[in-house]
Amino acid sequence: MIGKLTGQLLEKNPPEVLIDCHGVGYEVLVPMSTFYHLPATGEPVSLLTQFIVREDAQLLYGFATAAERQTFRELIKVSGVGPRTALAILSGIGAADLAQAVTLQEAGRLVKVPGIGKKTAERLLLELKGKLGADIGARAQPGSQAQTDILQALLALGYNDKEAAAALKALPTDVGVSEGIKLALKALAK
Repeated sequence: MIGKLTGQLLEKNPPEVLIDCHGVGYEVLVPMSTFYHLPATGEPVSLLTQFIVREDAQLLYGFATAAERQTFRELIKVSGVGPRTALAILSGIGAADLAQAVTLQEAGRLVKVPGIGKKTAERLLLELKGKLGADIGARAQPGSQAQTDILQALLALGYNDKEAAAALKALPTDVGVSEGIKLALKALAK
C-alpha cells in the first residue's frame, strides 16, 4: 500500500523515526543499519517502506535500500519470524551479512543476534536458501560449491570463521574439495 516515503525527518528515536510528508507525520520503524545512515533532523529523507497490518496495529517499516526491504520481506515469510524479529535480524547482522550467512549456511552468525536461538537460525538458513544470496548482499561471496564445502569442513573441524575464511582465500579458485581441504589444513598448520 505505502511503498515509499519522501519528506522531512522530524524525529529520530531508535528504532522509530517520524517523517513529515506534506503535513502528515508517519511513524516508521527502521533497522539500525538504516538508522545510522539517516540525515540530521530537519533534513529531507526518503525511505522504501513495508506496510504491515495486524489485528491490533498498522505498522510501517522503512529501509534505506531495496536489498534491505527485500530481505525483510523474505524474513517475515519464514514461520515463527515476525516483523519485529526481522527488524532485529537486520539490525544485528545486516542484509549483506545475512545473505552471506545463508549462502555459506553459517548458523553461528545468526545465533549472535539477540532473540535468535539455534533452532530459529537453522530454520532461517533452510527456508532462505536460494532466496537470499549474492544478488541481495553486495558483500556476499558465494564462490563455488567446492569452496563452500571446504569452508564447511574447516568449520566442522573446529576452526573459527576467520581462520577458515583466511585459509579459503589462499586456495586456488578451481581446486577440488578433497585437495582444497588438504591445502587449507596445511596452511592452517603453519
